[in-house]
Amino acid sequence: MFHLYITLAYIIPNVYLFFRIMNLFISRGYKLWYTLVYLMLAAVYPLAGGRFSHDTNGLMQVLSTLSGYILPFYLYLFLSVLLFDVFLLLNLGIRILSPETRKSFRFRFYTLATMVILSVMVVVAGTINLNTIRVSKFRVEVPRRDARIDSLRIAFVADLHLQRNTPLGFVEQFVRKVNALKPDLMLYGGDMLEGDSDDESTEAIESALRSIQTTYGTFGVLGNHESYGGENEIRIFFKKSGIPILCDTVVRIDHSFYLAGRYDQRFRNRKTIHELLEPVPHDLPVILMDHRPTELQEVSHTAVDIQFSGHTHNGQLFPINLVTRSVYELSWGYKKIRNTHFFVTSGLRLWGPPVKTAGKSEIMLVDVHFE
Repeated sequence: MFHLYITLAYIIPNVYLFFRIMNLFISRGYKLWYTLVYLMLAAVYPLAGGRFSHDTNGLMQVLSTLSGYILPFYLYLFLSVLLFDVFLLLNLGIRILSPETRKSFRFRFYTLATMVILSVMVVVAGTINLNTIRVSKFRVEVPRRDARIDSLRIAFVADLHLQRNTPLGFVEQFVRKVNALKPDLMLYGGDMLEGDSDDESTEAIESALRSIQTTYGTFGVLGNHESYGGENEIRIFFKKSGIPILCDTVVRIDHSFYLAGRYDQRFRNRKTIHELLEPVPHDLPVILMDHRPTELQEVSHTAVDIQFSGHTHNGQLFPINLVTRSVYELSWGYKKIRNTHFFVTSGLRLWGPPVKTAGKSEIMLVDVHFE
């Protein structure tokens, strides 16, 4: 059903885009060729987007890959034409552009070419941004209580959405960066795996993730996308990757802090935050992982000192990030509410189009000082 909504959100603006480009820029003698080319390109995403398996032939794989770039390309071409329509509306009053100039072949050609080139450039820049891992550094202070340590360095990521076509080089780049940061604790905030997979590429990814070195270990929680695969296969992946999963579970680490992990909201029997923390003493700092940042106010009334979340991707594509900002109290970044520090990452990788124009491919590095 979700894919149906995405497809409709793609097709409806394309109807507007198709007719506006034809009316504004295409000469009479070229309209048939324009129609054929436009419809062939626009049809790639709804027909091929993510619908072919790893074992399909080369042409289908090419179309499936191309579909991931077609969607953001048409998004930014749509925005370009929409802005141009706004300009034409303003031009009715301020007369910057004469009707003769607007209708000239030279103006129409160069305006459309500029829109297409700019849209391609944005997609290229978004692809580079996606594949460039950046580190966001933070420093927070929390009450020490009876903790035996003075500080804790936490590396946090979420939303890798690992699947068969995930480049192993990207995962290895991530591992190198994490190890260079020398974290005490490595946390994964859910949506690590897109469905399930069990092949040579998955084994290589599991091996790479096992090579992450920390003082206190690596832990994770499940996101909504892990539920799309088989439960047994998902658990095998995490076990082989050396990542214990906390499912409505709290563990005490080195007599210095509690680490809690929640089920995603898709799980019907998920505990409330109060049920989860009820048996936890108040003698040590509490760190919580919850895939979705949806209960910030409620959590801020508990003993939780730090919460880590993902899920939002910060919208992934501009201007969708403006929507996520209105939906979530914290869509990306850091916010302190009462005595709780909240962190929401824009995700290490992606879901859907292999383009990221909002946010960054991010490792959050949080240096916690116990005062």
